[in-house]
Amino acid sequence: MRPLVSWMTKSDPAILELFSEAGIAIPPGVVAFNLTGVSRSTIVRRLPVLVDHGLLEKVDEDRGYYQITERGRAYLEGQLEAGDLEQMN
Repeated sequence: MRPLVSWMTKSDPAILELFSEAGIAIPPGVVAFNLTGVSRSTIVRRLPVLVDHGLLEKVDEDRGYYQITERGRAYLEGQLEAGDLEQMN
């Protein structure tokens, strides 16, 4: 089961799932185009938070590409406890 912790929103798991399914680095605009029900502004706001907590990484500063990390995959697979997610920042 995937915990939602105090800093997370309900859109975060959907964002992470898209990155996991894509399997490649993608920019926020591509995420927004492919993710129904989550606004571009929400995505742009949430990506840095997911980076801060180690679930995504920014792989191209100039063009703004992100990709999922092993920690992000572990979260999606239910391998992280709520405490693990609260501690990292």
